[in-house]
Amino acid sequence: MPVITHIDDLKRIYERRVPRMFYDYAESGSWTEQTFRDNCSDFDEIRLRQRVAVDMSGRSTAGQMVGQDVAMPVALAPVGLTGMQCADGEIKAARAAETFGVPFTLSTMSINSIEEVAEATTKPFWFQLYTMRDEDYVRRLIGRAKAAGCSALVITLDLQIMGQRHKDLKNGLSAPPKLTPKTLANLATKWAWGIEMLGAKRRNFGNIVGHVEGISDASQLGAWTAEQFDPSLDWGKVAKLMEQWDGKVILKGILDPEDAKKAVELGADAIVVSNHGGRQLDGALSSIRMLKPIMDAVGGDIEVHLDSGIRSGQDVLKALAMGATGTYIGRAFVYGLGAMGEKGVTTALEVIQRELDTTMALCGERKLGDLGRHNLLIPQDFEGLWQDG
Repeated sequence: MPVITHIDDLKRIYERRVPRMFYDYAESGSWTEQTFRDNCSDFDEIRLRQRVAVDMSGRSTAGQMVGQDVAMPVALAPVGLTGMQCADGEIKAARAAETFGVPFTLSTMSINSIEEVAEATTKPFWFQLYTMRDEDYVRRLIGRAKAAGCSALVITLDLQIMGQRHKDLKNGLSAPPKLTPKTLANLATKWAWGIEMLGAKRRNFGNIVGHVEGISDASQLGAWTAEQFDPSLDWGKVAKLMEQWDGKVILKGILDPEDAKKAVELGADAIVVSNHGGRQLDGALSSIRMLKPIMDAVGGDIEVHLDSGIRSGQDVLKALAMGATGTYIGRAFVYGLGAMGEKGVTTALEVIQRELDTTMALCGERKLGDLGRHNLLIPQDFEGLWQDG
């Protein structure tokens, strides 16, 4: 077993182990993938201020996200098709998150269903909702999440229509994979993945198949999902969804200060500054670039979380020092899951926590609450959005 010291170690194993269409699903963006690349490279532009002769003892990475105590303010983001990266992937990721002490967010487009994940875990998890044209299905889906004891609803706002993702289209992405000559040739090299997948509880979308009239198997699913994302979603519909849930609500996909203000007006508990990992509007600014303008717009009126581009504990620290109260990892935990299953997700979390703790110490801080812009050196050339810390 190789020694895992950073997230890229997991990524290399993941690429070797998982079929190409599912690797590409995670490791790609829309159109030219400019925003996908910027999400990471813009983090790299931010420098850290080293401090010395400071008492580094007694450090803690613990915090809170929407009132929940967490081992570190890092949630597992909702990622569709997680159960295709690894057999029973959502269950394994949820278990790892529960044991580690961070939130797990189950995607609407998961392979394991809400009920299957709830049965396999002992603590509440979060549920991410895509809004669909079929309002009865959405109402029942919210009811299922309530019945399963989910402690927060994460409503994704930035997928009213699907961004054009060239790799997914060319690969013929599906769950389970369609057995074309190209797919079969690739699957033949991923025998370990295939053997595990034979024993999976499920290999299609568990929150949809069997829960929608006329959808009894995967062959009928593609056409349904292609026409179901709701282009008419507006703030009025968001308010109705929040009313139906009547609990903690996190609004994900905020990338503009005006939209952040709307979320505050609606009474959301938190927003997630996110561009869907660069998989929707290519050419949009990175999430970390937009964090400061959004923080300036909403101040302390709402919890502000950040998603997209985080691959290390240093990225987490930079986001927190910029003012975020929580962060999310998607690809970073998927690399671990695809590489080593539940153990790989735990390893990814351990790597990020270790990097966060060490970086905090070398910046001269002992508590996450003490982090601020004084810990950072921020470029002046980011379209005038940022000033030096």
